[in-house]
Amino acid sequence: MAPCGRVRSRWPGPLALLLLSLSAAAAEGGAGPGAAGQGLQPVVQGGGPGPGVRGPRGGGSGGGWKLAEEPACREDVSRVCPKHSWANNLAVLECLQDVREPDNEISSDCNHLLWNYKLNLTTDLKFESVAREVCKSTIAEDAHSQGEVVACLEKGLVKEAEENDPRIQVSDGCKKAILRVAELSSDDFHLDRHLYFACRDDRERFCENTQAGEGRVYKCLFNHKFEESMSEKCRDALTTRQKLIAQDYKVSYSLAKSCKSDLKKYRCNVENLPRSREARLSYLLMCLESAVHRGRQVSSECQGEMLDYRRMLMEDFSLSPEIILSCRGEIEHHCSGLHRKGRTLHCLMKVVRGEKGNVGLNCQQALQTLIQETDPGADYRIDRALNEACESVIQTACKHIRSGDPMILSCLMEHLYTEKMVEDCEHRLLELQYFISRDWKLDPVLYRKCQGDASRLCHTHGWNETTSDLMPAGAVFSCLYRHAYRTEEQGRRLSRECRAEVQRILHQRAMDVKLDPALQDKCMIDLGKWCSEKTETGQELECLQDHLDDLVVDCRDIVGNLTELESEDIQIEALLMRACEPIIQTFCHEMADNQIDSGDLMECLIQNKHQKEMNEKCAIGVTHFQLVQMKDFRFSYKFKMACKEDVLKLCPNIKKKVDVVICLSTTVRNDTLQDAREHRVSLKCRRQLRVEELEMTEDIRLEPELYEACKSDIKNNCQNVQYGNAQIIECLKENKKRLSNRCHQKVFKLQENEMMDPELDYTLMRVCKQMIKRFCSEADSKNILQCLKQNKNSEVMDPKCKQMITKRQITQNTDYRLNPVLRKACKQDIPKFCQNILSTAKDDAELEGQVISCLKLKYADQRLSPDCEDQIRVIIQESALDYRLDPQLQMHCSDEISSLCAEEAAAQEQTGQVEECLKVNLLKIKTEMCKKEVLNMLKESKADIFVDPVLHTACALDIKHHCAAIPPGRGRQMSCLMEALEDKRVRLQPECKKRLNDRIEMWSYAAKVAPAEGFSDLAMQVMTSPSKNYILSVITVGICVLFLIGLMCGRITKRVTRELKDR
Repeated sequence: MAPCGRVRSRWPGPLALLLLSLSAAAAEGGAGPGAAGQGLQPVVQGGGPGPGVRGPRGGGSGGGWKLAEEPACREDVSRVCPKHSWANNLAVLECLQDVREPDNEISSDCNHLLWNYKLNLTTDLKFESVAREVCKSTIAEDAHSQGEVVACLEKGLVKEAEENDPRIQVSDGCKKAILRVAELSSDDFHLDRHLYFACRDDRERFCENTQAGEGRVYKCLFNHKFEESMSEKCRDALTTRQKLIAQDYKVSYSLAKSCKSDLKKYRCNVENLPRSREARLSYLLMCLESAVHRGRQVSSECQGEMLDYRRMLMEDFSLSPEIILSCRGEIEHHCSGLHRKGRTLHCLMKVVRGEKGNVGLNCQQALQTLIQETDPGADYRIDRALNEACESVIQTACKHIRSGDPMILSCLMEHLYTEKMVEDCEHRLLELQYFISRDWKLDPVLYRKCQGDASRLCHTHGWNETTSDLMPAGAVFSCLYRHAYRTEEQGRRLSRECRAEVQRILHQRAMDVKLDPALQDKCMIDLGKWCSEKTETGQELECLQDHLDDLVVDCRDIVGNLTELESEDIQIEALLMRACEPIIQTFCHEMADNQIDSGDLMECLIQNKHQKEMNEKCAIGVTHFQLVQMKDFRFSYKFKMACKEDVLKLCPNIKKKVDVVICLSTTVRNDTLQDAREHRVSLKCRRQLRVEELEMTEDIRLEPELYEACKSDIKNNCQNVQYGNAQIIECLKENKKRLSNRCHQKVFKLQENEMMDPELDYTLMRVCKQMIKRFCSEADSKNILQCLKQNKNSEVMDPKCKQMITKRQITQNTDYRLNPVLRKACKQDIPKFCQNILSTAKDDAELEGQVISCLKLKYADQRLSPDCEDQIRVIIQESALDYRLDPQLQMHCSDEISSLCAEEAAAQEQTGQVEECLKVNLLKIKTEMCKKEVLNMLKESKADIFVDPVLHTACALDIKHHCAAIPPGRGRQMSCLMEALEDKRVRLQPECKKRLNDRIEMWSYAAKVAPAEGFSDLAMQVMTSPSKNYILSVITVGICVLFLIGLMCGRITKRVTRELKDR
C-alpha cells in the first residue's frame, strides 16, 4: 500500500483531488461522519449521476461544475458552510456531511444530490485505474469496478493493521483518504458497492423490512453476521466494514450521529491528540464509558449504540487488531475453528487462566485491554458467549434482577457451584471474572461505590486513565480491602457502602484462587508443587493453607494475609458459608446478620460443630479452618485482638497458636498457684484464652505435638475412629497400655491437665452436659468431676454420664497424680509412707495404683492424716462397689475374676459383687498377689464398715438401731456390731448376722495366712479387731498375773538372801 502518494501524482483526477482534500480537512480536525439527512432516494443501478448533476469533474477551487451552485443545495450551502469553502466541491461535501442537528437538516433534494455524487466518486474510471495500479496483485484483470477497487483498498488498510509486516505500509494520508471514503458510504449500504453486491441476497433474507438510510441496513446485517445461513462472502464484507469502524468510529453513521453531542460534551475529540487515536472506536468507548462510570449523563441513544459495538467487539476477536497481532500463536495452537459468537475470545481467556496451556504476556495484555474497552461487567449481554451459556441460570436464579443490570454477574457468582449453575455457564463466567478481578474498575458497582475511597486512600487514576506499569494487577483492590478491615484506632476506613462491595468481591474471589491476581501471581510455583492434584472447588486455597510453612515467602505472606482476613470475616469463604447455611440459620443467624463479623460467626460454628443439623461439608470446612488457625495465632481474630499485647509482652517470637496458648496458659497457672496480687495476662485475654483451650480439646489435630507423637499409634489402634468429638483422644486413652512411650507420655500429660481442669475434658463435658447443668451448675470449673462423682449414684443420673464418670475414676485411681484432690490432701502422707514406690517411679508413666494401695494399707492402720484419710475412705468405698476402680486388684486378679467371678463381672451395674465373690472364694485363690489384694480388702473392711458395701447394706438397719450414737470411722461401728453379735440379748437382722459371721471367718483365715509382720502390725491388728475389748481384757489379766507372780517371786528371793547373810 506504500504507492498511494506516488499514484496521486500520476493520476490528477477526482480521486487525487478527493484524497488531497480529505487529507487537508482531516489535518485541520474538520472531518465529520457520513452523510446526514432523511429521504434518500434509491440508488441508480448504473451508477450515473442523478438529476441535475453534470458529473463530478473536479473538487478544487478551479473552474467547472460547482456543488455550491446547484439549485438543490445552494440554500443549504449558504446556511451551513463557510463562504471560503464554496469553490471546493469536496469541502462543501464534507461540510454538509457533518450536519447532525435535527433542526439544521439539509433539504431532501440536496441530500439526494449528495448521495448520487458520493456514488459517482467510487465508480469513476480514473478511480479504478489508480486502484488497479495500487492493488494489481489483488484485482483480477477482468474485474469490474462495482466497489471492488474500494474494497481492495479497505482490505489493504485492515491487513496493515493486523500484520506486523514492513512490506505492507500505508501512509497516514492514504489511510485517512480510505477511511473518508468509508465514512461517505456510512449512511446507506448501497454506497458500499462491494458490500452491496456481496450481501444483496442476505439483505433480502434477513433485513427485508429494514429501510435503507442512516446505517440501518448495516446494523441489521451486523446482527445476523453469524447466522448459519449468512453467506461467507457477505460475512467477509461485513467483517471488513466492522474493522474499519474499529479504526474510525465515523464509519458507523448511527454511532457518530447518536454520540456526537456526548463526544463534544465530554471532550472525547481532543484537539491535541492524533486523529488516528481519537477516531478509534476503542477510544470513543473508553471515553464515554468513563463518563458513565463517573455518574455523568450520556444520552440513551448513544449508550444503545455503544452497547451494540461493545457486543460486536466481544463477539468477533478479528475486529481487534491487537488481539490478532498479539495472540496469533495462541489462536492457532489452542483456539482454531472457534471464530463465531465470541468463542475464540473465551478460548483465549481459558488459556490465560492456565487451563489449556500458556499464553504470552502481550496476548494477555491485549485481552485485558479489550475487556476494558467492551466493559462486559457493566452488562453481561455484551458477552454473547456468556449470555447464551448462562441464559437458563439467569432465568431461574437471577430473574428478580433487571436484564442488563451489572448485578447479574454478581448473582451468577453467588450461584457458582450450586445446583442451579450449569457447566458451560460456570466456565464462561470464571473466564470473564478472571479479567474483571484484575482491574477493579471493570466491576461497575464496585467502582461506583468505591471510587471516592480509592482516590482518597489508594491514589487511583480516572476510569480510562492508564495506571502505572509498576502497580501490579489487583493492587487497588488489595489497598481497599486492607482499609476495609481496619479498626478506628488503626486509621482511615472505607465508607460503609464501599466496605460492603469489598466484602462482596472477597466472597466471590474465595471461589477460585485464580480470581485473586496477587495470590495466583505469587503462588504459581507452590500451586504446581503442592496442589497439582487439588482440582476440586476451593481445594487450591485449602491446600496452600495446609502447606503454609512450606510455601515461598511471598506466597506465604499472601496466603497468611488472606487467612487472617478470613478469620475476621469468615463470610468471605462463600463455599463454606453455603455448606453451613442450615447450621447458621438455626444457631448462628444473629452473628451472620451482623455487618461486622469480628470472628463471632466462626466461633459459633465451632461451638455447634457436632449438632445433629451439622452436615459433613460444613463440619469438614470448620475443622479445616481450625487446623489452619493452629499455624499462626493471628489466624484467630478474636484471640489476636484480645491477646496481642500480652503475646508481645509475655511470648515474643512465638508464632504458632498452640505455642502461644501454652505460653499464656502457663503464665496464668503460675500466677494462680503463686496467688499473685495481679495477673500478668489481661482479663480479656484470659477469657479468650479459655475459649481457645476448650476448642483445642475437640480434635487431636488441634494439638500438633500430641498428634505428631501419636500418629503411628492412631494408625495401629484407632484406624477406624473418626476425628472430631475427641474420639481419637478417647481411643488413645482406652488403649494406653499399647501406646508407644512418646505417645503414652503425651497422653498421660493430657490426662493430668484434664483432671486438674475437667472443662478441658471434651468427652466428659459433652456426655455429661445436662448432668452438669442439673447437679454442678454452681460448682467451680475445677471441681466439676468431683461434683459429678458425688452425684454419680443419683437416681436421675444419666447412664451414659455415669459410665463416663466411672471411666474417669478408673483413670484417676491408676495414679495419684491424676487425682488433684487426693494429691493435695495427701501431699505429706505420700512421701512419708510410700517413698519406696516414688523412688522407682518414672515420670509421665502411671504407677498403676501402687501409691493409692499403699495409702489404703495405712488407712487400715489408721496412720493417715485426717484430710488424706477422708479421701482414701472415699476411694475405698468407690472401689469396693466396682472392682475396676482398684487397678492393683484388677491387675493381679484378672484370671481369678474370669474363672471364679465371671457372672458377677459381667453385671451391667457393679455394686461390689466381684469383691464379695473374691472374698467368698478366698480359699480357692492360688495366686499369691491376688490373695494378698483380697486380704488387704478384708483388712480395710475391718477399719470401717463403710468400705464393705455388702456388709454395710446388710446391716444398715441394725446400725441405725444399735449403733446410731457411735460416730463412723476407725472401726467403731464395726466393733459395735461385733459386740451386738456376741450379746445374746440383741437380735440382729438375719442377713446382717450371716454376713458378720462370714466376715469373722474371713478375718480368722486372714490372720492365719497373713500373720502380723511386727509388733506395730500386731498392735494395729488388735486395735482394729472386732474382739478388741476381749483381747485387751485377756492381755490385761495376763499382765496382772505376771505382776503378782513377780511380786511373790521377789519376796521369796529377798528372804533367802537375808538368811544367807545372817549365817
